[in-house]
Amino acid sequence: MPPSPKTNALDKPVGSLRGVGPERMAHLARLDIHTVGDLLLHQPRRYEDRRHLISIRELKLSEAATTRGRIVAQGLKRYHHGEKSVFEIILDDGTARLHCRWWNLPFMEKYFQVGDEVFVYGKPKSLKPRTIDHPETETIHTGEEDAVHLNRVTPIYPLTEGLPQRWLRALIWRTLEQFERHIAELWPQPPASGARTFLSAATSKGTGATEAFNAESPSIPAAGRNVRALRPDHRLPLSRASAIRRLHFPEEIPDAEIARQRLALDEFIALQIQMQTRRRKFEVSARGLPCSGDNHLIKPFLTQLGFKLTAAQTKVLREMRTDLGGAHPMRRLLQGDVGSGKTVVAACCALMAMESGFNIALMAPTEILAEQHFNNFRQWFEPLGLAVELQTGNRKTSDLRNAQETPELSSLDDTSRGTLFVGTHALITAGLVLPNLGLVIIDEQHKFGVAQREQLVRKGQYPHLLVMTATPIPRTLGLTLYGDLDISVIDEMPAGRGRIRTFVRSNEQLPKVWDFIRAKLTEGQQVYVVYPRVEDTGTSELKAVIEESERLKKVIAPFRLEILHGRLRGKEKQRVMEGFRKNEIQVLLATSVIEVGLDVPNATVMLIENAERFGMA
Repeated sequence: MPPSPKTNALDKPVGSLRGVGPERMAHLARLDIHTVGDLLLHQPRRYEDRRHLISIRELKLSEAATTRGRIVAQGLKRYHHGEKSVFEIILDDGTARLHCRWWNLPFMEKYFQVGDEVFVYGKPKSLKPRTIDHPETETIHTGEEDAVHLNRVTPIYPLTEGLPQRWLRALIWRTLEQFERHIAELWPQPPASGARTFLSAATSKGTGATEAFNAESPSIPAAGRNVRALRPDHRLPLSRASAIRRLHFPEEIPDAEIARQRLALDEFIALQIQMQTRRRKFEVSARGLPCSGDNHLIKPFLTQLGFKLTAAQTKVLREMRTDLGGAHPMRRLLQGDVGSGKTVVAACCALMAMESGFNIALMAPTEILAEQHFNNFRQWFEPLGLAVELQTGNRKTSDLRNAQETPELSSLDDTSRGTLFVGTHALITAGLVLPNLGLVIIDEQHKFGVAQREQLVRKGQYPHLLVMTATPIPRTLGLTLYGDLDISVIDEMPAGRGRIRTFVRSNEQLPKVWDFIRAKLTEGQQVYVVYPRVEDTGTSELKAVIEESERLKKVIAPFRLEILHGRLRGKEKQRVMEGFRKNEIQVLLATSVIEVGLDVPNATVMLIENAERFGMA
């Protein structure tokens, strides 16, 4: 087990370190550094190889590089009645001169003096004269600490205003020397959602820690946190202390990546242990509701569908039926590509619970997707005599107020059996009651946090849980991030599905792209066009829906184009989507609001501009 906080030297406040007074403590707190352990886990943002700097003459346009020189001139210029300013220093290294400028940051003047030797990192925006705007800089001071800052692979840390890079680097160096023997005690806490972690740094490269984590339920390694027991052939540092030293002060830049992978492996293991422990506690305390059903609703439902489920859908449903009739509540992640039939599987799962006399809650991340589910499920379930209700911020088909505050609604527990409640975050509103809840379904689960998921589950007495995603999740990552869930995969597409083809085109080829789109529109098909922003902020070259809509209407004339984004009112969104579904609108110009599974079979083409601004999900 991790050591007791009372005996862990790394839990000492960072203010106990030499040279860290109240002002520096406040600076470090803004970086979320409060203890010695926090300081040692403060990752460098990048590294500079200060053994091999390039000269100012060698700088290339728009290529990031590190150089050094001596300040031969500096000055602050104010304009626009003093409201605007530019501070500039000019460096000379004997080969050429470099101008470094900071716009509207007049306080930078106090950090430099003529004659100072300065490291500079940045991208030149001009070579006549050589100029870098807002570079990263570090003034060179000769002294006994030179070995920490010069002639080595040097770490560059995230900072906050008023905290010098050189001071923080020296502090971490001294702290490593003082506390290195205690680092084995610094066993990581599982990373929180959105936290700054070694896990994200390593997995972003697609190698290393993810591959190293090859045990489904590992225990904490033996004393000294030796990872050899987990992967004897993996080339990772054998001790946590070695990894942390290499992270901060590597001999070569690749050593830092190996260290990050080693520390990420620790986080993988700690997170998995937490997941497994939570799962065991859950199974001990929670009894599953009997929701496996008797097929009296599923059989007519499948008959009215008019098509046969795939073998993959049938296999997944067998797994779910076993869970729904098991001793413990189902906790299952359903993964399947767009068009693989996840919604039909969720409908069958809901019918099993309804056959057993329970109600269902289905939560979607957007009103558009919730409305789509509401319409689909109502079309499927109402012929079976089952009620479907909608709860969103803008539309409610039933009043589910708190029965304790409104006693006349307490009979809802008896009258609403066989009801599917579809909604958005409105379903987790504190005053909303979901009676006799047997199953919770969450679509596009990556759009919700764990806390939101738990809020909905707590509307019932340990209801079963099914979460769905179309985002591909590698098995190792699934075991780690979703260790509290069993995973089912629909790995087969229904018959007749076309193959999705993806192409990358440059801006120069855009006219040909629009020729292709107009040809598809002429054939009677519909098109999505996706831009990253609702409107132009004037700060970048990203395309925006509102500004581009009038231009595109002329490009695709005589076909009709409408816009869709998150700022539209609910009724307007509904009008646009309904018009698109009926093919009254041929081109839908939208933001990423459409990314969560809109179902318009006739829309066969999607153009995504500034695609680099969108993630894989």
